[in-house]
Amino acid sequence: MARKRPIENICCVGAGYVGGPTAAVIALQNPQLRVTVVDKNERRIRRWNSKHLPIYEPGLNDIVRIARDGSRACWFPANPVDPQTQDAPKFQCDRQWTGVPSRHPNLFFSCQVGRCIREADIVLVAVNTPTKTRGAGMGSATDMTAFEAVTSEVAQHARPGTIIVEKSTVPCRTADLVQRTLAVHRPGVHFEVLSNPEFLAAGTAMTDLMKPDRVLIGSAKTPTGRRAAEALASIYAAWVPRSKIITTNVYSSELAKLVANSMLAQRISSINSISAICEKTGADVDEIAASIGCDPRIGGKFLKAGIGFGGSCFKKDILSLVYLADSLGLGEVAEYWRQVVKMNEYQRERFARRVIRCLNNTLAGKKIALLGYAFKANTSDTRESPALEIIKTLLEEGPREIAVFDPCCNPVVVRAEIKDLLSSPSGRPALREEGGPIEIYSSAYGACEGSHAVLITTEFDEFRNTPAKSAKPTKPIDPRPFPSRATTEADVLAVHKYFVLNPAASSSPFASSDDPLQRYKPEPDCESDCPDCELIRTSGFSSAGNVGEGNGDGDKGDGARARLDWNRIARHMHKPKWLFDGKGIVKAEEMRMFGFQVESVGR
Repeated sequence: MARKRPIENICCVGAGYVGGPTAAVIALQNPQLRVTVVDKNERRIRRWNSKHLPIYEPGLNDIVRIARDGSRACWFPANPVDPQTQDAPKFQCDRQWTGVPSRHPNLFFSCQVGRCIREADIVLVAVNTPTKTRGAGMGSATDMTAFEAVTSEVAQHARPGTIIVEKSTVPCRTADLVQRTLAVHRPGVHFEVLSNPEFLAAGTAMTDLMKPDRVLIGSAKTPTGRRAAEALASIYAAWVPRSKIITTNVYSSELAKLVANSMLAQRISSINSISAICEKTGADVDEIAASIGCDPRIGGKFLKAGIGFGGSCFKKDILSLVYLADSLGLGEVAEYWRQVVKMNEYQRERFARRVIRCLNNTLAGKKIALLGYAFKANTSDTRESPALEIIKTLLEEGPREIAVFDPCCNPVVVRAEIKDLLSSPSGRPALREEGGPIEIYSSAYGACEGSHAVLITTEFDEFRNTPAKSAKPTKPIDPRPFPSRATTEADVLAVHKYFVLNPAASSSPFASSDDPLQRYKPEPDCESDCPDCELIRTSGFSSAGNVGEGNGDGDKGDGARARLDWNRIARHMHKPKWLFDGKGIVKAEEMRMFGFQVESVGR
């Protein structure tokens, strides 16, 4: 039966790293739609409805505030003007002022799963699909427990004709599983199932959503399947050029996400294998990467040697591909991809063993500082963090203390996570307050003070050493005049960011530092017993803005945090002052001027 009702209501099931940001951008770009994110985790939903978002991504807070709370109208000069004289526009266009009108809230967060599904015209399923840890396929197959539970709930509550969209990363042919589940619960009722995987990178998720390189929609090759795909495509077309919206059959779309992540992870493991050879021969892995990256057939992306990839996607998706190949009787294919994961694990282990070897094969009585706990810069996502695996190896040597600092992760939350995930091989507690050697710090200087070695395990910019000759500060680029006559939400966000970075350019004397366009409405007030406010008050993480599960947003805006004073760190370390650069982000020659003995991956 052809679908006749218009798309007015979208429900996203799952309020995690994919569901929350994706729904926020869809709502921002489609103010005529009602977008509701549902999750049974009341704590997580409470955070989405507060000033303490449960995840940190640069730019997410601004988008959520506009779509969730509504906004005031804002108007600003269409031409850039001299911030000192307020005249002499650099460019000319036929508009003196531009902006966008006020808008009502159209992004909502709720725990009422059944009701929200019943009201929806499109249901996005964006729940966690981790690797199985027990039973058949343990260690490689995808755990579909949460996805299957949501599919059953959708089948029970969705109205006939509702479009079901797989946003979660799922094994190939999951659409068949969804159709079978729907048929069991609602025999004779037609639903279209689409695959619409998300190609997000932690730390740049909002940019990836606002300016995607492609949007992939897989559907059945039937008239109703194509109409469903077009209905979803029209949602994205509000801000994505049609040329970047790609349609395939549903199985190709499901498999494409696994292959994309596997191929990227393969490049990382490949260059890391070469880094091991470089360390034995005297070659420099960065020079090799730069050389081969000049070959247009190869390109320079994902050729940065380090301690390996982390996060919730790469390893999980490779293992899913391994399981698929094994189940199809393609053992050699499975082993080929399995080796990518093995190389990643080898790289972490090799780095940790190098630390131990340089410290005379013993860590007894020594303090080791780790800078970075999240798996990647500018995110609070700690899933499959390389730092955690390195800590496990170092614990085996009985150090006096392992000090951990991360600028985007709240210390209280990291402490709770380590308590849940980590225990020493002897069974003794890992955390200092429980008698173990691991201490979580809210300051990099506190973590490094009195240490025998500092390990850089996440590539945050503030960990880089400032060049000997300080470069001139980069001048913020004014995005005006805009390419289109119609000012978009993306245009306004660009001007917003420009005014934040360059406050003198704001045209209003009443503008605040975080609301230069005076567009925001007040954020929801927290209750007196708000646990997130209590975390901020008691954690010592003084710059915290958003604190949530696996998160402590130390920078609500997109401004750069201050670089570390490595000379200060060196003055308070034990000699010899070891620095192990696991991400290749410091200039070794300059660090040696401070007295560091530097060991880097691939050199």
